[in-house]
Amino acid sequence: MCGIIGYIGSESAVPILVEGLKKLEYRGYDSSGVAVLENGKLVIRRAVGKLQNLETVLRSDTISGSVGIGHVRWATHGRPSEENAHPHRAGNVVVVHNGIIENYAALKKDLINKGRTFLSETDTEVIAHLVDSIASKGVKLEDAVREAAKHLEGAYAIAVIDERSPEVMVGARKGSPLVVGLGQREFFLASDYPAVMHRTRDFLELHDGEIVVLSAEGARITDLQGREITRDISRIMWNPVMAEKGGYRHFMLKEIHEQPRAIMDTIRGRVSQESGVIHLEEIDIPRERFDAFRKIFIVACGTSWHAGLVGKYMIEEMASIPTEVDIASEFRYRKPLVNGDTLMIAITQSGETADTLAAMREAKARGATVITVCNVVGSTASREADGVVYTHAGPEIGVASTKAFTAQLTALYLFGLFFARMRKTMSVDDLKNAVNDLVRIPSLVERALEQNELIEQIAKAHFKASDFLYLGRGPNFPVALEGALKLKEISYIHAEGYPAGEMKHGPIALIDENMPVVVIAGKNGVYEKILANIQEVKARSGIVIALANEGDGEIGKLVDRVVHLPATNALLMPIVMSIPLQLLAYHIAVLRGADVDQPRNLAKSVTVE
Repeated sequence: MCGIIGYIGSESAVPILVEGLKKLEYRGYDSSGVAVLENGKLVIRRAVGKLQNLETVLRSDTISGSVGIGHVRWATHGRPSEENAHPHRAGNVVVVHNGIIENYAALKKDLINKGRTFLSETDTEVIAHLVDSIASKGVKLEDAVREAAKHLEGAYAIAVIDERSPEVMVGARKGSPLVVGLGQREFFLASDYPAVMHRTRDFLELHDGEIVVLSAEGARITDLQGREITRDISRIMWNPVMAEKGGYRHFMLKEIHEQPRAIMDTIRGRVSQESGVIHLEEIDIPRERFDAFRKIFIVACGTSWHAGLVGKYMIEEMASIPTEVDIASEFRYRKPLVNGDTLMIAITQSGETADTLAAMREAKARGATVITVCNVVGSTASREADGVVYTHAGPEIGVASTKAFTAQLTALYLFGLFFARMRKTMSVDDLKNAVNDLVRIPSLVERALEQNELIEQIAKAHFKASDFLYLGRGPNFPVALEGALKLKEISYIHAEGYPAGEMKHGPIALIDENMPVVVIAGKNGVYEKILANIQEVKARSGIVIALANEGDGEIGKLVDRVVHLPATNALLMPIVMSIPLQLLAYHIAVLRGADVDQPRNLAKSVTVE
């Protein structure tokens, strides 16, 4: 969760950049920096830690100039350090970047072979070297950025300046937000509107695959082929609450669309694509204690329990250790077989869920080691646990959890890989492949979000239904539970999630021409069995809405509606499959006139029994 700010105009850039970074500080906590063209030369100042540390540096080591870029960082590749802080320089080029470059390792190797020297551990430095290597051949900066962008796989929002082109600043985006602010003879780049709303209310939004060139004459947008794009100016007149919602109608919808970033932020700084190593430094538990574990208990409530059910599949398959999943409120009132050989993973978004905290305390009293997957730094769960895997979903305001759920799945996958490496249950190549699959998930979730219009159409066809049934198999069974829960929570429609193989053991009696059945039908080892379940539903006149993989033409012949989604490995597919189920619940709730963000009788965090 990083923040970008860029300025080109006639005033001193540094105060404007710093003020913008203050508005974006919630996006980055481990380092910050600015780069300014001072008398035609690039000057960079960076600092580790909070933004105030950069302000201290700038007071003692001043710089001036009217063109500059700035950044606040939450680590992606490379630990927090001044060398890894942005902006990054290569030759005459300086870059700031949000996102993850999935193929950076291959690009870096190629650039090193061509004589390039790298000074950081970041993927961002690859972008700077790419642009500089192209621009050094006499290519205009905007064309150099355009050419470099064609080689980048993954998500990025970038701002670039070059000593050879002091009159321009270039921005580009794919999968990470970037907006252009239009002032009075001054222009801005920012990763979010509030960064520059104190200077302007007029904006151009940059779309994926677009380049923007800022100069004294204004802003010019082109695509990757260099074709100019005309876009209407948007005047942002948000009040503070609207600004918090980012222009979305509801917090829930905003948080659904924030999931690529939330997942990316949970991955940041924790993986090495080159080695397959997983860094979970908040788990400061001696190796010998890990070697002693013979069993894992996962405890949680509600949506977090569903995440735990998926986590069981992840951990057992990757780390080959028996894993049980308990509802926290049940765990504390039975006599669980927990001792010093047991590891408990307590999942809680807030870190304050009463039943989960009680289960943690019960387990610790019986000698277990306890770690927590949690979103809130300093919460009770994080303080009382022996180790923490923080999710970095950011504040979640909507009562119905969305981005916290997919961030928890991401954290559990990371833990599964971490434990697998410790136990040597996966080869280095398998670990690297698993990490590469994970790094691609944010872009797959972006593609899943593109199905929003289709899902809204499905919602319009079925929002008056009184009952829904959700079916899934394997790791997608808990996703069926979660999809049904989302619909119940915010639309007040009765819904049930079931393992598809259990359909004939009861739920099939409910199926008729009025019952929509949502089937999670990704291609995996039980795909043919899912098709058989679909045929059983259709034989009883049921309505089938299927979630299937892209390229699956067969399933469309059997169902009423199909939503095609990009494929990944079976353990990560639940993250992708969750997105349309969240959107379906949201659109049905809106159509029924329900209070989406604050559904009746529910609280965001259950802090009493």
